Amino acid sequence: MGEIYAFFRLLADGQVALGTAEAAPDGQQVWPVALVQREEHDGTRRYRVEADSVRIVSGCIDRSGAFRPGDEPEAVFPRQDFADAAECVLSLLRSVPGGEELEVPEALEGFLNATRIYDLEAKTDDRTDLHVAFWHAGAPLAGFSVRCRLAPMAPLLDGGRTANLKLEQTGVKFAAPMVNKVNALPGTVADRMRAIERLGGVLRYADVADRVFRCNLSMIDLHFPRLLAEMVRTMHLEDITRVADLTESMKTLNPLKIKDELIQKHGFYEYKVKQFLLALAQGMRPAKIFRGTASAVEGILLVDGEGRLLCYHRSQPDVFAEFLYRNTRFEKSAVEKDKYGYLERENGTYYFKLNAKIGLLKR
Repeated sequence: MGEIYAFFRLLADGQVALGTAEAAPDGQQVWPVALVQREEHDGTRRYRVEADSVRIVSGCIDRSGAFRPGDEPEAVFPRQDFADAAECVLSLLRSVPGGEELEVPEALEGFLNATRIYDLEAKTDDRTDLHVAFWHAGAPLAGFSVRCRLAPMAPLLDGGRTANLKLEQTGVKFAAPMVNKVNALPGTVADRMRAIERLGGVLRYADVADRVFRCNLSMIDLHFPRLLAEMVRTMHLEDITRVADLTESMKTLNPLKIKDELIQKHGFYEYKVKQFLLALAQGMRPAKIFRGTASAVEGILLVDGEGRLLCYHRSQPDVFAEFLYRNTRFEKSAVEKDKYGYLERENGTYYFKLNAKIGLLKR
C-alpha cells in the first residue's frame, strides 16, 4: 500500500520535495511532476498531471521503448480525488502497525478500478515501481523505487544464499563431534561464533559464497568483500546494526590494514560504504552481474513516518549517498532459509557463513 500512497500523492500534489540527508523535506527544492507512468498486468498507464485534473491514457511499451496508446478511451479525474484517496490510504497505513494485512475499503476499491489500477504493486522486471516525468510531460522518464516507513519495506540488499560470506575456521582443528556440538547450540549466530572462539577456533574471512556477488562487490573495491564480512561479523557480535555506526567501528578495527591518513583525512571507509549503498539503491543485486552502469532505477521515493513524500535522485549523488549512509541498517535474515550461521565442511575445510542484508531504517 505504500507504493499506491506515493503514487496518489504525486498526482494529487503535482510536485515532490527533494529529501535531505536527515530524511526531511528540503524546503528550498521542489520538483514539479508532469506525468507518472505505472505498469499493470495488462499494460502501461500514463497519468498526466494537468491544472486541476489527471488524464489517464492506457497503452503499451513497444520494442523501441516508446509508449503506444491503446484503444481504450482516455479518462479524466479531478486531482482532488487522488488527494482524498491518498488520505484514505494513509489512514489505513496508520491504523495497522507495520502495514500488514490491510483490507481495502469498498469506496477505495471502486476508485482504484475507475482509475484503472488493478495491481497494488507495479509489474516490472527492472525493480522500478514508478516512472516520473518532471517539469513537462515530454521530459525523459525517471525510474523510482518506492519505500514507505509506514509499511513493510523491501531491503536494499536482500539477504539470500547468494549474499552469504564465508569465514574459514582456523586455529584449532575441530573433530566432527565438536562441530556437531557447536552447530547444535541453541541461541543466535553470535552465540555459535563465541563458542568457536572459546574452543580456540579463529574465524577469518575467506571468500564470498557466490562468484557473481564476489565480482559485484569487487567493483566497489577489490577488498570490499573483506570489509563487508567484517561489518556483518561486528553486527552480530557487538549488536550494532546502523551502517554509519558500523562504519565508524571499521575505522577503529581497520580490517583492510590501510594507513591512518587514508582513514581519517580521506574518509576511505565512509566513501567505499557510500559507493556500495548507492549501487544497491540503483539496482545492484547479488546474483546479477553489475557493471557499474546506470540502471533503470534512478532514485528512491520515500514516504516518511508522517506520510510526507521525499525524492532522492542520482543527479544529487552526495545527498543521496549521505541519506543512505545515515538511514540504513544491517538486518538478520532467516538462518535456516538462507543457510548460514553454522560450521560447514568444504573440501576438508570448515567454513562459517554469514549473511549480508541491508534495509532502510523504519524511522
